[in-house]
Amino acid sequence: MYLARHGQTMFNVVFGETKKDPGIEDPPLTDEGYAQADDLAERFAELHIERIVSSPYTRALQTARSVANRLDVPVAVDADVRERTAYVCDVGTATGKLAADWPHLDMGHLDDIWWNTDEESIPDFHDRCARFRGQMASAADWDRVAVITHWGVIRSLTGVRVGNAELIRCDPRDPHPPLDTTWP
Repeated sequence: MYLARHGQTMFNVVFGETKKDPGIEDPPLTDEGYAQADDLAERFAELHIERIVSSPYTRALQTARSVANRLDVPVAVDADVRERTAYVCDVGTATGKLAADWPHLDMGHLDDIWWNTDEESIPDFHDRCARFRGQMASAADWDRVAVITHWGVIRSLTGVRVGNAELIRCDPRDPHPPLDTTWP
């Protein structure tokens, strides 16, 4: 599978400069984030992607839309690839509002509050990422799936720290995936 981090948000800009949480719930992409999403879509166009799995956070859905529009492939929303709840930006948008904002996507399987309301423990987060890895390992098309996700998920699955709109390949069948326990 191919893992990609969403494009830039204002949280990324402020936190990158100050290391302080700016207090923005479920931030959307910035103009730079949209440009990054379009560039990411072009990189994905060189691969053989048949479907996209996206986190339900707005920034991931906006990034996935750019990729899906370029590739003309379906998007499935999966809360297992959401970011680890640790900052205000990890407060999501209720499913009812997401469904209204994204009527072409199936949100019916999500709880109304699909993110953690308290900080998610690191072991619980890694367990969630491992569960997703297992689901993908059993999917016949795992090597043709784009996953639009977050820094923490990519780090949990690969051990690699990535920037906004970076793309990395991940074999979910790897029996010894890296597990970086030195968070953050």
